[in-house]
Amino acid sequence: MRAAAAADAAAAAGRAGPLQGLAFGVKDVLDTADMPSQYGSAIWAGHRPRSDAACVALARRAGAVILGKTVTTEFATRHPGPTSNPHNPGHTPGGSSSGSAAGAAAGFFHAGFGTQTAGSIIRPAAYCGAVGFKPSFGTLHRAGMKVMSESLDTVGVITGTVGDAALVMAGLTGGDYGDPEAKPGRAPRLGLCWGPTADQAAPETRAAIERVAAAAARAGAEIVPLEMPAAVTAGLAAHGAVMNGESSEALAWELDHAAALLSAGLRERMAWGRDLPRAAKEAGRLAFAAARAAFADVVAGVDAILTPSAPGEAPEGLGATGDPAFNSLWTLLHVPCVTVPVATGPLGLPLGAQIVTGFGQDRAALAWAEWVRAAT
Repeated sequence: MRAAAAADAAAAAGRAGPLQGLAFGVKDVLDTADMPSQYGSAIWAGHRPRSDAACVALARRAGAVILGKTVTTEFATRHPGPTSNPHNPGHTPGGSSSGSAAGAAAGFFHAGFGTQTAGSIIRPAAYCGAVGFKPSFGTLHRAGMKVMSESLDTVGVITGTVGDAALVMAGLTGGDYGDPEAKPGRAPRLGLCWGPTADQAAPETRAAIERVAAAAARAGAEIVPLEMPAAVTAGLAAHGAVMNGESSEALAWELDHAAALLSAGLRERMAWGRDLPRAAKEAGRLAFAAARAAFADVVAGVDAILTPSAPGEAPEGLGATGDPAFNSLWTLLHVPCVTVPVATGPLGLPLGAQIVTGFGQDRAALAWAEWVRAAT
């Protein structure tokens, strides 16, 4: 009823925005003025913000219709909600953007807002067979988001196609995200990178990425192996300290006044983060900066990087959301990432390939992701 009324009001206003009539789901760590925003936690049950998060307000301004809130893990961390994988309800949809990924993949809405601190857009999108786009850090403003990590949290979108992701981002920001479905005048130079967590790739993931690389080569791409320098690997080693240290600060009120309503797992992680010396967090942020500087030199030699989106298929059960082993690095580097579905694994669940470009090269990330998907 609320969505229908909003659509009628937009039509009556006679202003056709760039996202006119498109339906959105909103991850429930992003505020909405007309429906509860509960952050996946009983602490905030029934909470009604006065205003929309910035990205939600921009979507409405562009003519989009907000269908409702989508399930998130507890404060976009670990403890899962009830959403299941649309391809097999016995398997996780991933997290923390669980509902946005499952809803976009199932066609419930045109786009779902997600957020990523480690792997919370790319991994669930890959598990559900959707397209996930984590833009360059800071592209979509975080006002009205329940922020957990100042250094990492990034707002992005999950859609059914790469073209839809470009359309949505252009409509939200007024930026030029191109037409990914238009054929480029040349094939790309792709860096094939397994990254510091290569040993965590399941056999089906390794086989799928190798098939994607071979298909891209047949379509004219130059495939070059890429190894990450030591400074980049050191940045990844600091991710946990920065993420949990900053998150324990973000949840200072909840930890001091409502800790009994936090899951045991989150309490344990936040206690660890709270007890970290300040120097450890500062050293981690410096490691991030050094990693970004080193990565800029690496990515300058290729059009885009091809890498796994997740270790394998969506794990069985709803008690956990999978491992961000192939996502945390790109998140701390602040670079744009796109996952596209390219195969299925032995259980018949989707497998994704991830395309990464340099900071600010969001249009190129989308274009080369669609090129790789089409070549595959």
